[in-house]
Amino acid sequence: MKALILGLVVITAAVLAALPIGLGWGEDVMAFLRGVLPVIFCLIGLTMVFVGITSIKDRAETRKENRQKGNE
Repeated sequence: MKALILGLVVITAAVLAALPIGLGWGEDVMAFLRGVLPVIFCLIGLTMVFVGITSIKDRAETRKENRQKGNE
């Protein structure tokens, strides 16, 4: 319960810090997001490529096993 309450307090503080009425860090937050989002998108894309390759390999292995079972 303490962790939930503390988490909500931290999220509220972060949102207030980014708003113009709070600490006014909105421009800094946006600059950070503009810089980090392309990197995050590249990492997500690489992960998706690896997952796709693994899926293709698994599918090929399953087909191979099914063919072997059919021949026996």
